[in-house]
Amino acid sequence: MQPHHFARRWDGSPVTKPPRRRLCVDTSSPSRLLRRGQSNRCQECGNLVDWHPRADHRPIGLHPHELPIRPVPITCRWYLSGGVAYRGADSPWCRVPHATVCPRRTPDIDLTPALTELRRRLGALTRRWIDAGLFTPQPPVACPMSMQSAERLILPIVEILHIRYLAERPLDALRCVSQTRRGHRCPHPVLDPAAPSGSWTLTAVFSDKRCLALPAEHLVLYSLNRAPYAEQLRWRAQRCPAHMATSTAPDLTLAGWQVFDPLLHHAHIHTHLPGPVPTSPET
Repeated sequence: MQPHHFARRWDGSPVTKPPRRRLCVDTSSPSRLLRRGQSNRCQECGNLVDWHPRADHRPIGLHPHELPIRPVPITCRWYLSGGVAYRGADSPWCRVPHATVCPRRTPDIDLTPALTELRRRLGALTRRWIDAGLFTPQPPVACPMSMQSAERLILPIVEILHIRYLAERPLDALRCVSQTRRGHRCPHPVLDPAAPSGSWTLTAVFSDKRCLALPAEHLVLYSLNRAPYAEQLRWRAQRCPAHMATSTAPDLTLAGWQVFDPLLHHAHIHTHLPGPVPTSPET
C-alpha cells in the first residue's frame, strides 16, 4: 500500500483544516440577521457600522465596539440581546449610535470628553482613508433630476398590521432579504402574483404631533390589512413566498421598512390613486 502523505508545517506537525460550517440562526433568536450582514461602512465617513433591529423592527447603526457606561450619556446607551438593540439594560458596558460619533455629522447632544475623543479618532481614520484613496465621500447631487427620476424616487407607503411603513423601493422592486443555500441574497421579489395582494387606499393622514401642521389631509397607501396574518408577517419580514416569515433561512440584510412619519416623509405622500400593482418585477 502506498503511504498517505499529509501536509506538514516546518516543525513536522500535521496541518489540519477545520471543517466548514454553514452559518445558521437559532430558531429561538429574535433576530434573523446573520453577523456577516450586520457590518457595513458609513457612506459619509467610511467607518464601520453595525446595524441591528430594534424592538419596533426599525434598524439602528451602532459603533462596533463597546464602551463603559460612565462616560456615555443615558440617552446614548444601547444594549444587545439576541441581536436586537434595547435600552435600559443593567450592564457596565454599552454601545453608542454611530450618528452620535460620526465625524462628518453634527452631534445633536453635548458630547462628553470620551465621546469627543472617539469622534476625533474616527475623523483621523476618515482622513487617512481619503488621503490613501481608499474612501471617497459621496458628493452632493448638484445636477437637476428629470421628472421621471423625481417620480421614481417617491416611495410607496405600505400599511402592515395597521402600522404604516415607508418602503425602501417601489413595490415591484422589493427584494427578498433571505440567504440562499449558496450563501447569496435571494433574487426573488417580495411581490408575488399568486399570493394574496393588498389594495391601494386613499385614507386620512394622522400624526402624534398634533401641534404641527400636517403636509396633507389624505394620502395614498398600499394596505395589506385584509391579507392573511401570515402574509402580512411575510411582507414585514421582506421575504419572498419561498422564504416565508416562519422559514429557518437567515437574513443577509435588514428589511428596508421605515415607520412612516408624515412630517419627515412628506415628500413621499401621494394624493391620487395609482394604477394596479404590477404582477411581475421589473426586468
